[in-house]
Amino acid sequence: MSITAARKQELIKKHARTKGDTGSPEVQIAVLTDRINTLTAHFDKHKKDHHSRRGLLLMVSNRRSLLDYLKKKSPASYEKLIAELGIRK
Repeated sequence: MSITAARKQELIKKHARTKGDTGSPEVQIAVLTDRINTLTAHFDKHKKDHHSRRGLLLMVSNRRSLLDYLKKKSPASYEKLIAELGIRK
């Protein structure tokens, strides 16, 4: 259900502001989005997995908080990121 290390490194490289950047909101949102998409696909097969569903809701909430922060600090970066990741507003 989690993402592989290679996939995570790929996301970090694509969304990092500078080399070695793993903590910027853009990177965190990209990694969370990939994990959310993976879990969402998992629930198509395992409908009664309520323990993982709680984790999914926490991830969505955390991503929403990061998106709100990014929108407040850098609206242009926010617009670009949601367009790249396909997140609805």
